[in-house]
Amino acid sequence: MAGYAVDVVLEGFHAVKHALRFGAVVDPLVVLDRDAAVAFARSHAPDLVGAFERAAVVDAAGFARVAGRAHPTGVAGVAARPRVDWAAVPPSSPLVLLDNPRNLGNFGAVVRVAAGLGARGVVSVGDVDPWHPTVVRGSAGLHFALPVARLAGPEDVPGEVVAFDADGEDLRTARIPDDAVLAFGSERHGLSDAVRARADRVVSLPMRPRVSSYNLTTSVAMALYHWELFRRAS
Repeated sequence: MAGYAVDVVLEGFHAVKHALRFGAVVDPLVVLDRDAAVAFARSHAPDLVGAFERAAVVDAAGFARVAGRAHPTGVAGVAARPRVDWAAVPPSSPLVLLDNPRNLGNFGAVVRVAAGLGARGVVSVGDVDPWHPTVVRGSAGLHFALPVARLAGPEDVPGEVVAFDADGEDLRTARIPDDAVLAFGSERHGLSDAVRARADRVVSLPMRPRVSSYNLTTSVAMALYHWELFRRAS
């Protein structure tokens, strides 16, 4: 990643924690109660106690000016949104492609699980901003752990595209290469014609009869876990 632009509001202790851990400069970092925030850091993020000791103490009005609203943890911050230098991102793990996602909370949860399982990044096509505040809230600040961006269209995706759809080959017999792009359709409409046409392979997730679908985040987690499991076994 290189360069920074556009402020990102971080709501809550965990969003601030993850942003700090993955290199974001959080300024300002504000708390309603420094002692409470430091105590929480000691129990949940001892590596960041110093950052919370240096946080600015504000009243409820000051907190709302930074975060836009109250938060149960009494912690908030602002960080610069990173630009993505894709040339500097090695293709050593799959890239997750979301095809016109509609549910912002699900989008954020996908970023969270992709960060946890070591995906190369999360990209989307469609009109939703991947850095929308609700998406960042759903990721608990893990947007800073991996590249997250929007593409103009599926033609901008490099590498082998493995699309997930019910009529594809069973994932249990498939192998996902490290440099693959894993494409998932929207929660309601599935894969668009453009992404399906761009796909090199279509695979399906195992599913019990009469169960119609999985949640988007569950699907991404299953696919990335399958990749990780068989990579370790090879």
